[in-house]
Amino acid sequence: MRFCHVTTFYPPYHFGGDAILVQSICEALVRRGHEVDVVHCEDSFKIKGGRLADSPETESRVRRFGLQSRFGALSPLLTQQTGRPGLKKSKLQKLLQNDYDVVNFHNISLIGGPAVLSMSRAPVTFYTTHEHWLVCPAHVLWKNRNRSCDGPQCLRCSLLSGIPPQLWRYTKLTPRSLENVDAILAPSRFTAEKHREAGISRPIRVMNPFVTVDSDPVGSVDGPPTPTFAYVGRLIRSKGIEQVLEALAQRPSYRLLVAGEGPLAHKLIEQYRGHSNIRFLGAVPHDEINALYRKVSALVFPSIGPEVFPMSVLESLSNGTPVVVRKTGGSAESVEQTGGGLVYGDSEELLPLLDRLANEEPLRRSLGEKARRGVEAHFTEERWLSEYLGLVESIRKSNFPENERQLA
Repeated sequence: MRFCHVTTFYPPYHFGGDAILVQSICEALVRRGHEVDVVHCEDSFKIKGGRLADSPETESRVRRFGLQSRFGALSPLLTQQTGRPGLKKSKLQKLLQNDYDVVNFHNISLIGGPAVLSMSRAPVTFYTTHEHWLVCPAHVLWKNRNRSCDGPQCLRCSLLSGIPPQLWRYTKLTPRSLENVDAILAPSRFTAEKHREAGISRPIRVMNPFVTVDSDPVGSVDGPPTPTFAYVGRLIRSKGIEQVLEALAQRPSYRLLVAGEGPLAHKLIEQYRGHSNIRFLGAVPHDEINALYRKVSALVFPSIGPEVFPMSVLESLSNGTPVVVRKTGGSAESVEQTGGGLVYGDSEELLPLLDRLANEEPLRRSLGEKARRGVEAHFTEERWLSEYLGLVESIRKSNFPENERQLA
């Protein structure tokens, strides 16, 4: 079959997160003999301040179409304001008129807005909710830059969050565009429910992401000699990094490795400069992240903002490394399915759980073994592809009954 995946960011023009998952999906499909094209927006990468890494691209059979406009940053800005492809419309139309069997839209916030959903002519059209952008101008249900969203006050929140108000959100553009989508793919139960609560009426299918399980022996079950914990993610308030640092500052006998960058980086590095047990690693390349997980006793995922389905938690579990996860949004769903970690609610509960993992080796070993087995049972590439391709075939049969297919 021929697939086209449409997304704002894609390697090497990306910042991690959903772009890595989209790439994994595309590569998995080509390994199974399918033809895959990816359409993404290079202008959006540049407007966000992205710089390409010096390392060369890995050879791939995925065909990549990076869209650029001679007007540069104006193109994604117009899309953000109008909810339409704007200056990219003609290029998108030309590409999407190809004879694709499936068009899968992902992060479309700056490449086409909701209007791009109506441009697919494929027999099967999907939209994947990597974030909550469809129902939240801030993408992440983080209200006024200081708390989880407790109700829609989108115009005020946009202004306080520094996001230009999007008037198209108050029209029928989104529901009209979604009429062309056969199914919305949600990475978590939480995200599916949030879209239903917002009045999205199209069929929603929960499809947890997958992760590649390394066949090498797991190195983290026994844990390092010194209790060592890792934080992997953006250094922003909604991720809860400040609470982790406060907790580990009280345990100088434990080590904390912080992997990631963000607007809080400089402030936090200065604030914890005197704590020798806390080390800031900066951005760790994705192809090196598994080695980090295997060095530590556990990953701490303390997000206070509602997450969709954090890949760092799933990656840690796949390495047999337990996780300590705050129950917000879909953060804990992979832990609940595998049994490979500990879940907490209030910040005061974090440090006692870290103490348990630091001092109870049987517990750490048991959680690590459950993590690995659980990922192999529920989150493999093979399981995901089987469900994905099965859904494609089901929709094709529904849209084109046997007698109509024979006449085509």
